[in-house]
Amino acid sequence: MNGAMTIVGYAIKESVRKKMFLVVLLLTGVFIGLFWLGTNELFQEVDDISPPAGIDATTLVGATTLGLGMFGTLFLGTVLAVFLTLSAVRGDAERGLLQPLVVRPLGRATFLGARFAGAVAVCALYVIAVYGATVAIVQLEGGWEPDRLVAPAVELAVAVSILAGLSLLGSVFLSATANGVAVFMVFGAGLVAGLLGQIGEALDSETLRNLAHDASWILPFEALYQDGLHRLTADTGGFTGFVLQLGPFGGAQAGGDRLFPWVVAYVALLAVVALAGFARKDL
Repeated sequence: MNGAMTIVGYAIKESVRKKMFLVVLLLTGVFIGLFWLGTNELFQEVDDISPPAGIDATTLVGATTLGLGMFGTLFLGTVLAVFLTLSAVRGDAERGLLQPLVVRPLGRATFLGARFAGAVAVCALYVIAVYGATVAIVQLEGGWEPDRLVAPAVELAVAVSILAGLSLLGSVFLSATANGVAVFMVFGAGLVAGLLGQIGEALDSETLRNLAHDASWILPFEALYQDGLHRLTADTGGFTGFVLQLGPFGGAQAGGDRLFPWVVAYVALLAVVALAGFARKDL
């Protein structure tokens, strides 16, 4: 246990020490600044917006803006997750850093679990903090707050943890560059699934809706994001609620009772595949 905690601490210290973390912080500062500027401009003009009958302009602007903030938060969290894990196994093995650790003191399973725990600790705290900042900005500028405040933050944290797990799995088999590209392509596939769902809703296409639903469950970070969007306006009814279901970069769809059990099973499956691949890897 002490050895595992040492690896967790090492992963966290490594993330802070590397220059890439400064890049993430810089991108975060730019994102928060632009988000605040855009939110301020939108709410200054909300009284001039003439939405169709039955749509509350403040709720429309607030929910859409915060939905965009959630997407930006998930994207930045993904960048951080990939950065922390893209060379965790193969890269460290090629540099000769793994052999002294996994042969006797820790073991491979403990090493993988510790690296995953370290990445999740950093990424989860990061996305919760950024999400909290976007909520505070929307509330400050427009006086609007989501129907569910905590649940979307938790779902963003779990979503970015899944992406960290995918990146850690990729690090067992791929070089750092190839792994980074692969994870961002998977992230993009989730984005495409969300956009297909929006198109399916707009065209009333059952085929597209089913395709988007299946794809989002194959990539459950997208399903968590969509469920988080849904919870922002869970108590909003009428035409406003219907319009907001379309959401930015993925429809606001309730995940249902089976989502979190599936997420647990999905992470367990990632762990099994990663351990099997790592066990066969010659260090």
